[in-house]
Amino acid sequence: MDPNITKALNDKLYDKRKSGALELESLIRDSLQAGDFDRIQRIVSQLCHEYAYAVHQPHARNGGLIGLAAASIALGPDVARYLEEIVPPVLACFTDHDARVRYYACESMYNIAKVAKGEILVYFNQVFDALCKLAADNELSVKNGAELLDRLIKDIVAESAASYVSILHAPEDTAGESGDDQEKPHQELPTAFSLECFLPLLEERIHVLSPYTRTFLVAWITLLDSIPDLELVAHLPRFLGGLFKFLSDENQDVYTATQTALDRFLSEIKKIARIKRGIAESKKSQGDDFNRSTSSFRSGADVDSDTESSAIVGRRASTDDKYDGNSDSASIAIDDDKSGSGDGDWVPGQDVHVDHPKILEILVKFLEAPFGDKETENHEILLTTLRWIDAFFEICAEEMMPSVPSLLTHVLPRMSHDLESVRQAAIKVNASLMDYIMSLSDDSRRPDGSTSGQIQLPTSLSALGKELTGAERRDSNLSTRLLKTVIQDRADVRSLDSKGTRTPTPAEERGPSPRPIPELDYQAAVNALTLQFLNEHEATRVAAIAWLIMLHRMAPGKILSVEDGTFPALLKTLSDPSEAVVTRDLLLLSQISKNSDDSYFTSFMVNLLKLFCTDRRLLETRGNLIIRQLCVTLSAERIYRTMADCLEKDEDVEFASIMVQNLNNNLITAPELADLRKRLRNLDSRDGQSFFVSLFKTWCHNAVATFSLCLLAQAYEQAYHLLQIFADLEMTVNMLIQIDKLVQLLESPVFTYLRMQLLEPERYPYLYKCLYGLLMLLPQSSAFAALKNRLNSVSAIGYLHMAPRGYVPTSSNFNHLRQKSSDAGPPSAPPSTLGNTGSSFERQNRLKARDEGGVKWVELLDKFKATQERARKNARLASLGEDVGVGMSPVEKEKGPPEVPPKSTRVPGPTAPLGRPLPGPAGQQAPGHKPRGGLGGLGRFAGGVAGRKKK
Repeated sequence: MDPNITKALNDKLYDKRKSGALELESLIRDSLQAGDFDRIQRIVSQLCHEYAYAVHQPHARNGGLIGLAAASIALGPDVARYLEEIVPPVLACFTDHDARVRYYACESMYNIAKVAKGEILVYFNQVFDALCKLAADNELSVKNGAELLDRLIKDIVAESAASYVSILHAPEDTAGESGDDQEKPHQELPTAFSLECFLPLLEERIHVLSPYTRTFLVAWITLLDSIPDLELVAHLPRFLGGLFKFLSDENQDVYTATQTALDRFLSEIKKIARIKRGIAESKKSQGDDFNRSTSSFRSGADVDSDTESSAIVGRRASTDDKYDGNSDSASIAIDDDKSGSGDGDWVPGQDVHVDHPKILEILVKFLEAPFGDKETENHEILLTTLRWIDAFFEICAEEMMPSVPSLLTHVLPRMSHDLESVRQAAIKVNASLMDYIMSLSDDSRRPDGSTSGQIQLPTSLSALGKELTGAERRDSNLSTRLLKTVIQDRADVRSLDSKGTRTPTPAEERGPSPRPIPELDYQAAVNALTLQFLNEHEATRVAAIAWLIMLHRMAPGKILSVEDGTFPALLKTLSDPSEAVVTRDLLLLSQISKNSDDSYFTSFMVNLLKLFCTDRRLLETRGNLIIRQLCVTLSAERIYRTMADCLEKDEDVEFASIMVQNLNNNLITAPELADLRKRLRNLDSRDGQSFFVSLFKTWCHNAVATFSLCLLAQAYEQAYHLLQIFADLEMTVNMLIQIDKLVQLLESPVFTYLRMQLLEPERYPYLYKCLYGLLMLLPQSSAFAALKNRLNSVSAIGYLHMAPRGYVPTSSNFNHLRQKSSDAGPPSAPPSTLGNTGSSFERQNRLKARDEGGVKWVELLDKFKATQERARKNARLASLGEDVGVGMSPVEKEKGPPEVPPKSTRVPGPTAPLGRPLPGPAGQQAPGHKPRGGLGGLGRFAGGVAGRKKK
């Protein structure tokens, strides 16, 4: 350079430096026209090393920066060859401590980039890094200068980044030659802007905290995504995590720009997924059309060959030629159809690969992040994450299957979030996930169930999936949908479950499908759901059990088996304070029992009784609910039989009495057990008798419950004998309270039949004795007054019906005892007694099991006495502070009932219970020397009544 130029560039005044730069620009132009490239090179080198790199001389650096800008303007398009020397010193000045140097560096780079245009993209990473730092500069003038430079670089990138190739990399002879051989190597040349080289820098800078830098980065990400040929969305997982963190920035501008960019990426991912899905469906439909056309053509050709099979060889040859021509024309037509359908046309986005699993992994990590006390600050990240996850069910639901356990672990707790928006988003994700899993279950079962009368398959798998998911999404009520799908005909449930376990993925019947149905990790999902039982929020626990119900219905053989450790957790959940949780837990336990063998059911009942025994508060507060719900979903008789067998062997007499009292109260009052009550009233069948006996043996632990059971079964005679034993028992306050409740229950609709039977005293004589016996046991109370009023209202009817009985022969009064033919009454019975005889025979049919050995009444009474005696001794020992829990001693077993010791040996075999309760008069029955016991006294009373009638 000339001395005057060097002096001007070193001057501290900007105007003199500017005039020196203008002179330098003129000098370089002259040298360029003269072709003196060596001088130009020396000038550029001098500007860089003597001026721009002069760290401790700010005026020289400023002069060097303006001189490099002037040199670039003078060089024009030829500046590309000198950028390798010009750009680095300018970039070095961006980090100078002097704000004026940084500003002049921005001004210089702006002029250089304006001349270089696409060539500056070779140094894009260095320029971008410098601008990223200057975006958060403290000096406003530097920020403004960096913003101007940033706009220029964005314009250059938007215009040239996708296709511009630097002239330094392009061969010189490409412009003068043409041909295919020259075009191929030209297409393979690298562009000046490399996205692969830029992404590592973006990954590094995406974690900045400055809001200005974040705004700068979001703007650049949005710009690069808007360039179609770059396809930045394919590299989204590399910077998506950092972009999501921008949502927690307190600066509203950062949040708005980030949310807009994320929405843009999500819509672009949806669009690419739709394009690929449409291309796959079009290819499949074209394949189906091809198969149909070829099959129809072959069938037509076969017909032609059959009709002309009798022709001569020459004609057959001509026919074959004709067949070949037809086949060629058919294939040509098919090819024309393919080309006309647009299969070969390129659609934007069809070849873009979006890494859905990686994106889902990033999203799940944001759900896993512990928010702690700052959760309200980061709720926008959580909300956006949930919306993205929900959108991915439409984009790539099949790729979400590996993430299901993690989603369950972190989405279900968000259903109880404090913010309504987050809570609704989590509920929506949960519903979408459940709909998809249920649609997979329906997909796997459709082919098995469609073999009888349905079409084998829809036109495409995607259409089937859309129909199923659409049908499921129309009913978004979670609990209602689950109850409808779970509580249904048991045979249908078992058949569906067995089909689901046998063919989880029926690929043989589906044929070629575009996507294989993924497999769910059932065990991991169950473990994740079980952990939610410990969540403090009710909505989360309810959703977890609803998931377990659905998963068990899908694959009963894979989860929640007998050996599974989930069973104790399910039992413990019965103590949950939420009634909705307990109800669904019972529904799940019932569903498991229905799909398991008897050993599981027995284990369930035993563990349930143990839970009641250890948690008495649960028995008091939720015992009735648990028993009733189980009776709705399972067999009520099976539940009562199993519990009765377990309680009969229980050595804890106190708990057995309390449990029997609860079971008996439900048996009497629960609407769910109406059928069971009807079954108990029918003792004519073997099943009814065995059920009654099994309950009676266990109900002996509670005296009032045993009496109530006899009233339900209409075994009034046995109930009267129990009342006679009550007289020898210690009437505790608890027993009187139970009798008081029983009297109140007698006024309920359940015992309407019993009150109506009071109108027929000749048919139900022991009913009166039972009720009057209760009246005698009760103290003067409201229950006493209620029962007394009830009995007084029918006492006149009782006397009216008792009067005609004087005309009835003695044999007719006791024909309900099912006498043998040799012991029948005298044949001189008047016809007027036929009505009473028929009524007595109805009562006789009720107790005809005595002849057949079905119900051994005396043994049941002995069992009752022994059980009550054991309870009395245990209570006495407990009051003395001694250890209780021993069984009945052999002495007690030998002692038997105190009132009727000889009766058990009078008549051996099953006829013993027949003659014991009601013996006939001495003239009719030979053994007139029968012992007088409690039940024998009842026989004497009956005989005395008959004798008075004879008189």
